[in-house]
Amino acid sequence: MSPMKERIQHAIRRAQFAAAGAAIGGGLGGLVGRNAASTGAGFGALIGATVAEKVGPADELKKRFEGADDEAAE
Repeated sequence: MSPMKERIQHAIRRAQFAAAGAAIGGGLGGLVGRNAASTGAGFGALIGATVAEKVGPADELKKRFEGADDEAAE
């Protein structure tokens, strides 16, 4: 896979996790009030992007090991 494609996929994954975190944080904060919803969405997006940074390398390692298993089987 080309480096540019990997960078784009990484950015998309991080954006997806950030959006999910913002939705969850905003929803939970919305139970308290409008200002809490805004703050919760911000913190949720930050946490989601951080999780994406940690999950991404694990996914890459998993793909590498699966690829090595496939090559060994052939």
